Amino acid sequence: MTTSRGFGHDVYDTVIVGGGHNGLVAAAYLARAGRSVLVLERLGRTGGAAVSTRPFPGVDARLSRYSYLVSLLPAKIVRELGLDFAVRRRTVSSYTPVERAGRPGGLLVGGGEARTRESFARLTGSEREYENWRAFYGTTGRAAERLFPTLTEPLPTRAELRARLDDEAAWRMLFEEPIGRAVEREFADDLVRGVVLTDALIGTFAGAHDPGLAQNRCFLYHVIGGGTGDWDVPVGGMGALTDALAASALAAGAEIATGHEALRIDTDGTTAPAEVTFRTATGEGRVAGRVVLVNASPRALAELLGEEPAQPAPEGAQLKVNMLLRRLPRLRDTSVDPREAFGGTFHIAEGYEQLARAHAEAAAGELPSVPPSEIYCHSLTDPTILGPELAGQGYQTLTLFGLHTPARLFEKDNQGAREVLLAATLAQLDAHLAEPLTDCLAFDADGRPCIEAKTPLDLERELRLPGGHIFHRDLSWPFADSDSDSNAGGGRWGVETAHRNVLLCGAGAVRGGGVSGVPGHNAAMAVLGH
Repeated sequence: MTTSRGFGHDVYDTVIVGGGHNGLVAAAYLARAGRSVLVLERLGRTGGAAVSTRPFPGVDARLSRYSYLVSLLPAKIVRELGLDFAVRRRTVSSYTPVERAGRPGGLLVGGGEARTRESFARLTGSEREYENWRAFYGTTGRAAERLFPTLTEPLPTRAELRARLDDEAAWRMLFEEPIGRAVEREFADDLVRGVVLTDALIGTFAGAHDPGLAQNRCFLYHVIGGGTGDWDVPVGGMGALTDALAASALAAGAEIATGHEALRIDTDGTTAPAEVTFRTATGEGRVAGRVVLVNASPRALAELLGEEPAQPAPEGAQLKVNMLLRRLPRLRDTSVDPREAFGGTFHIAEGYEQLARAHAEAAAGELPSVPPSEIYCHSLTDPTILGPELAGQGYQTLTLFGLHTPARLFEKDNQGAREVLLAATLAQLDAHLAEPLTDCLAFDADGRPCIEAKTPLDLERELRLPGGHIFHRDLSWPFADSDSDSNAGGGRWGVETAHRNVLLCGAGAVRGGGVSGVPGHNAAMAVLGH
């Protein structure tokens, strides 16, 4: 949604820098509470990374271009803001192809318990691995039920969260020991181990046994979403969420000014209004707010305040690929229908040892020789993102998320490294297909294949994500940390900074990351004194 109008106040109750989904959540809550709110957005549209676009000229397909699935968005935000937004459950959780003893096969998780159990038995030769799978995800499921509601409550202490979980074995597994220990303890099969570990590596460059536990924090957020850990498809694409949020904020009286890039925040740290200097196509201006919320990274917040960032520069580590196909490709594994295999998360080269090798190669400064990735086909769950003609002809979208590709690998030659990595990634997929993926690609109005790839450096350039990091920085533990730096969020709600009238409401806040709206909600609660 794109909106521009003259400012209605000399001093606003709240000025929000950044019109991504978290900024819009905060705007909607505050405007509904009767506060005067102004949102300043640099781009010509709201939504940030949570948008739906038509990336291929002349092709009527609206892809969730940067962010793909929804899990961490609390239903209470959708309900309390009256959003016209829905998600759909995928019928299959995941499919992971593999070749063993020269025969193609795979692990299908979904389609009912009996089918999943049989798939595990066929892959591993026994019932043990499936029983351990059920027990492991029973543990994470109970943790999700207890921990997810705390994300929209005042920030608990470590001890309070531990008591809330009330499961010492689960606490040790999730919060204290590298997740690789639990994966290796509970599972014997390399492929099963890899499927479990992937949730610890999305957008996070870490190994299974890294002592800093960044992988554990990533794993935690990926298994507690919604109190279930399910990752669902947004109906109408991700832009449907941010359009609904903008509409809710506007209906409540918020003002949204696109094409307004914030340059500086001046504050004396007291209750006096802070001033935001901004730039438009016609010049610079200033606007005052009793409180300023920054829907950007902690690093960007420090720059706006004229301060030195308190932490090293973040580094993203993912390859994002968007595709449109004329049809789904046939699989070498004929025991599964492609519509089922691609209906959930399609894992590629994500065996446990493959993931470790890819991480080691990238850490040594080399592109992974066997790049791991996973694919989602949103149009199987939500065909509304395709125009009627494309849907009628059987077209499908594919979005791919590649792992272990840190920004440092692209610094010398972003385009060249991107092309090499994309070719290697598609080759790993082709190894499990009965036909090359390129034979299935659609073409745009100019006759070019409908495929685009984005490295961390591309995301930094297009979206101002620091280092291309999709979470703005490494994910935080969802409890109060006395060692947290002043520009990373803290205090009662995990959004406070060293300046009492400047709050962080972006993904880099405590309990931020993903398409959740949680930092936006929590910043609004902090402003309202809840």
